[in-house]
Amino acid sequence: MEFELTPPTGLGALVIGMPREAAEQALASFRDPSAISESDQLGRFVFRPSGLMVSIHCSRGKLEAIELGRPASGQDIVRFRGLDVFGLPAAEVVTQLRGLATITEAEDDPASFIAPDLLLSFWRPFEADDEPDEEQGYYFSSVLLARPGYYDTPAEAAARLRAAGDQEP
Repeated sequence: MEFELTPPTGLGALVIGMPREAAEQALASFRDPSAISESDQLGRFVFRPSGLMVSIHCSRGKLEAIELGRPASGQDIVRFRGLDVFGLPAAEVVTQLRGLATITEAEDDPASFIAPDLLLSFWRPFEADDEPDEEQGYYFSSVLLARPGYYDTPAEAAARLRAAGDQEP
């Protein structure tokens, strides 16, 4: 099955900003009824037969982020604007995303990247860009799609709040 990341909206039935209860129900729709994983924790995350993990992160009663973990098989594909984020080497994903927006190494983890304008971040436990056999470092292990403002610095968050206040009637 193919899944398309669509920031700032979400992923399929999971819509950023939806109430927690609705997000928990939408998360359940990602399960395969013919192969339900014993590892599932409904309301938090589910695993598909491919090994694809879909997780939700809620705050203040609303869905603020969706995280997907790399599947073990090619049964499920996760795309962003047609780009296979788990099937391509991490270095290639970064190169292609740099053609769309700013993407930078995470300050605390240079093997991972943040594309704040795209509302996406990509994680892997270590960098192994020259070693395809070292899958955990060669490919991204997870991608996180978040609400607008999720990646803001404190100064950016304050500026966002001021701007929102200026737009109030």
